[in-house]
Amino acid sequence: MSSSDRDRLDGRRALVTGGSKGSGKAVVERLREMGADVYATARTMPDGYERPERFIAADVLTVEGTNAVAARIAEAGALDILVHVVGGASTPAGGFAAITNDQWLTELNLNLLGAVRLDRALLPAMIASGSGVVLHFTSIQRELPQYDASLAYAAAKAALRISRVAGVAVALPHYLNQTLN
Repeated sequence: MSSSDRDRLDGRRALVTGGSKGSGKAVVERLREMGADVYATARTMPDGYERPERFIAADVLTVEGTNAVAARIAEAGALDILVHVVGGASTPAGGFAAITNDQWLTELNLNLLGAVRLDRALLPAMIASGSGVVLHFTSIQRELPQYDASLAYAAAKAALRISRVAGVAVALPHYLNQTLN
């Protein structure tokens, strides 16, 4: 088998959160180039989106949005690849004293809880199918936070890393007898 054949993802189904622009769009494009059937989700579908039947317009910051994404994916069957790219920071500068409760909740929902909710909804089918991989895009801020600029974002990304290590990375190998790095 050639390395180009080995690197193909034909017959694999993927979901990319934040898949409409930036890094998420690049991940969607690369997975499609490799042959995967890719669903993308973001708050709004870009004008002229190439595959509207594979786009899920939903806000994963909310419980309702993650439920809508999970329901649409469940209709199609188990995923093989789940890539969480969505994220961002919108808190004001000033450190912990400047960040309101609502701003903390916004950052946690966007950068942590949306991924956790989708993992919880979609992993059981991946486990039952006997294969799957979950990738969480985090940030260097999880280890080197900018305390005065984006503390809530950094805390959420650090927690996402911990949730992956403690949950997803432990669950899949336990059921699938493989190691995720």
